[in-house]
Amino acid sequence: MRRWTLLLLLSAAACQDNQTHPEDHGAYEAGAAAPLSCVPNLDGRIDASELQPVLSSPVRYLVSPANVSRTVDLAGTTDASGHLVWDFGTDYADDQIATIEATPLAGKWYAATFPGGQFVTPFDAGDTLEAVYSQDDNGLYIHGLASTQQTPPEGQTLYAYASPVTLYVFPLTAGATWTTTGVVQPGGMLRGLPYAGKDTYDGSDVAVGQLLLPAFTFQQAHRVRFVVTAAPAAGANVVLRQDSFLFECFGEIARATSHPGETSDDFTSAAEVRRFGPQP
Repeated sequence: MRRWTLLLLLSAAACQDNQTHPEDHGAYEAGAAAPLSCVPNLDGRIDASELQPVLSSPVRYLVSPANVSRTVDLAGTTDASGHLVWDFGTDYADDQIATIEATPLAGKWYAATFPGGQFVTPFDAGDTLEAVYSQDDNGLYIHGLASTQQTPPEGQTLYAYASPVTLYVFPLTAGATWTTTGVVQPGGMLRGLPYAGKDTYDGSDVAVGQLLLPAFTFQQAHRVRFVVTAAPAAGANVVLRQDSFLFECFGEIARATSHPGETSDDFTSAAEVRRFGPQP
């Protein structure tokens, strides 16, 4: 019995001796947070530095299904404070998720056709076509289109403009307008058929206002309108209208594309609506 008593006393003494430990570890330091590459300053304009592409960074959009028309209000309304508001906030049960990602041109099967290009993005929500772009301090330019796959089932598309077409003129400010025409170089292909012609882009920064989306509200969105007239060497012209809503540092946060042949600037029936959605 004394033996066990002695062992218990020694054990207790040992525990008492170890209750206090020397402070041999420093305090936790979280470290400095990495600065954001772009912070909106809400100055009413979008500079080139506020619309820089972020390569290999996927962004999710809510997109209306193919062959489904959406009712849109591009004219917008005026709230009690006199501010212009566009309401794109309806949550449609049949909307689908499209992931859009800008990637480097290098390594693409068609890269050699666009020596001045820098990066590409899907041209359509299904990513069957890709558009080739470049950007500098003065503007964002499109160089042409190419099939995502080299031998797609619908036939190859590959055409480059003789000179890049200006999509945006920096800085973007309400009231600005611009027009540029892209002439397709010889040897162009469109869905497996030879294609020649020219595309004229009429752009305008229509207005700045509040844009309501299902999950977000943007206070100073720019409504940028494009009227694109495709004039093939053979056949009738095709006119398409597209309104893009842009926001500093976010890029395109919504888009409404008309049905071919639409004549109204404030069209109300869209062939496709694309909206910035919840990110993973």
